[in-house]
Amino acid sequence: MLRIGLLGAGRIGRVHAINIAGHARSKLVAVSDVNEEAAQSLASSYGAKALSSEAILKDTSIDAVLIATSTDTHSDLIEEAAKAGKAVLCEKPVDLSLQRARACLAVASATGVPVMIGFNRRFDPNFAKVKAALDAGEIGKPELLSITSFDPAPPPVGYIKVSGGLFRDMMIHDFDMANFLMGDAPKTIHATGTSIVDAEIGAAGDVDTAVVTLTYADGRIAVIKNSRRAVYGYDQRVELLGAEGLLSAANVLENTVSKATKAGVTSANPEFFFLERYMRAYAAEWDAFLRAILDGAPIPVTLADGVAALAMAEAATQSARSGQSVDLAP
Repeated sequence: MLRIGLLGAGRIGRVHAINIAGHARSKLVAVSDVNEEAAQSLASSYGAKALSSEAILKDTSIDAVLIATSTDTHSDLIEEAAKAGKAVLCEKPVDLSLQRARACLAVASATGVPVMIGFNRRFDPNFAKVKAALDAGEIGKPELLSITSFDPAPPPVGYIKVSGGLFRDMMIHDFDMANFLMGDAPKTIHATGTSIVDAEIGAAGDVDTAVVTLTYADGRIAVIKNSRRAVYGYDQRVELLGAEGLLSAANVLENTVSKATKAGVTSANPEFFFLERYMRAYAAEWDAFLRAILDGAPIPVTLADGVAALAMAEAATQSARSGQSVDLAP
């Protein structure tokens, strides 16, 4: 059984605590947070201790850490945990700075300690089945990928100002999904972004609506669409056209009831937000991490994968500002 220290007791930290404590192969033993009261509250719910992050990293009885702190702390904590010999699962992104993320990759790689990045959507049962069918050759070579990711409502502008922008904060999940499904990174990125949902987001220097086109060296194309507002719920869809067919994953709805009358056919809205939509994905992600650490399975989402998605986010940010396509460095 793996003894786990959880760094971060906020909203996503609480989700991870459920999965750590609920898994037969892991035990939540310590929790830290800048808000000591939050750490104490979460720790006491699972019979764990509330400690500082420093104390958790120094505790030799703790085997691994899950990092769910603010983004600006991720690289430092990954490096410190790796140097302490603790396996790491860190929430995305690795950092807001690509240069800093690359430095983190170099430091962590030198230790040989396993580090996994939390791109949980790879573990969504529906998206995972698309990948499995693709790998089995069911639609031949993939040629055109479309990813739709719309939030139900924009976050507070205060969050926008520290998030790193839509491409680093929101679309980075879709960049990783594109890499996951297409099997490699694109050659060229072209992004268009605008602020039509909330003028304050534009005033803060960010966009709330964006379309990105990824072009691959062999001619394949992927299109990613993001919006901070979809009044009907959390819209998460993937469609992949191959030489011999089409794979698609539709929205997960609040319920499976539909009504058909002469006025038309109606069904439920999509799940409202990411906590509802991806709870199974978070649980599967944690199970995959444990299998990697305890059974020697490959790390399914590496630190290098996290750096690659961040590089795409930075290129998209540059493209949206300049209006020009950006070649992605190898």
